Amino acid sequence: MRLLSALAALFFALALPAQAQQTQWDNVERVVAIGDLEGNYEKFADMLLQAGLIDAQGDWIGGATHLVQLGDIPDRGPNTRMIFDHLIRLEPQAQRAGGRVHALIGNHEAMNVEGDLRYVHPGEYAAFVDRRSVNRRNQFYRQTQAHLRRNPPAGGVPRFDAAFRAQWEAEHPLGYVEHRAAWAPNGQYGRWITSHDAVIRINDTLFLHAGLGPAFATAPRDAMNEAIRAGLRGRPSAAYPDIVTHQEGPLWYRGLATSSEDTERANLEAVLAQHGVRRIVIGHSKVTSTVLPRFDGRVIITDIAVPRGHTDPHAFLIIENGTPITVHRGQRVPITAANQEQTCAYLAQIAALDGDTGPVARRAQQCGQPAIAEPALTD
Repeated sequence: MRLLSALAALFFALALPAQAQQTQWDNVERVVAIGDLEGNYEKFADMLLQAGLIDAQGDWIGGATHLVQLGDIPDRGPNTRMIFDHLIRLEPQAQRAGGRVHALIGNHEAMNVEGDLRYVHPGEYAAFVDRRSVNRRNQFYRQTQAHLRRNPPAGGVPRFDAAFRAQWEAEHPLGYVEHRAAWAPNGQYGRWITSHDAVIRINDTLFLHAGLGPAFATAPRDAMNEAIRAGLRGRPSAAYPDIVTHQEGPLWYRGLATSSEDTERANLEAVLAQHGVRRIVIGHSKVTSTVLPRFDGRVIITDIAVPRGHTDPHAFLIIENGTPITVHRGQRVPITAANQEQTCAYLAQIAALDGDTGPVARRAQQCGQPAIAEPALTD
């Protein structure tokens, strides 16, 4: 599958962009951080409106605010392309106003660039369909046949009959060829993604998609970002050759979100010291249905779980003049979490906004009990 994805990418070859350089910004008064979106454009647009970052036409009105999207824009939902196009539109608008848009690389961005399509929603392919899609898919089918004849699988060259074609078309719906071309490292979206960072620092806060495990606790930001970009472009870094897929790397590590705090504390201290920050903001792990502080507020998780039967609170994080605030169902709740008592009080406020039902209410009721490892609900 990945080899065939690479064949599709050959349709549209473009020049690779220059590498991004700056990974640290200081004296930023306001930061808005949004976690995993998974193809949900309506949620994304609503968050931007609530944060006062866009007007009714979708244009930037956020001034000098920095917007950080923490990765995992694609998969599981149909509207990744709409989110990408809006972010691409906002980037220069924000910069002209003195602000910034930081679209960080997550594991699902990396998976799509590398051809791992397990979680791609059918609507993602449909978003690329145009009047030439049938011809492009037919051409790709002929390329597939030629490739299989030159490189027979273990069972020999397949029989290219109607059943084979039907199965192949089911696995390669209309829009697949264009999707793979756009996501290639030199394609429309792959090129944009591989020009971005995975780990940045704003003021005293480190932002990244997943976390950093012991193998990367003392790795420099610039080196990690360069290694991830190089890996996604097919030129792995000698220093960190497997950083894109390493389970302790910035795209995959879950320990800061799911390990018991006692077990993870030493690693957290090492990461904070390496980057000279007081807190880390991550996505990637769905632990509960709101923005969740851990480690007395030194880790903040922005990926939001929405179990069946519950509505999405469209919760996200704002840091204003150093103070973290959750926006949950449109209401602002300061994240005061310097100890267990404060954390429990914070969760009780969020639970009240949910009508004292649902995952956060259950967590608030159990708050103060001995710390345990946190289950992650999805990858």
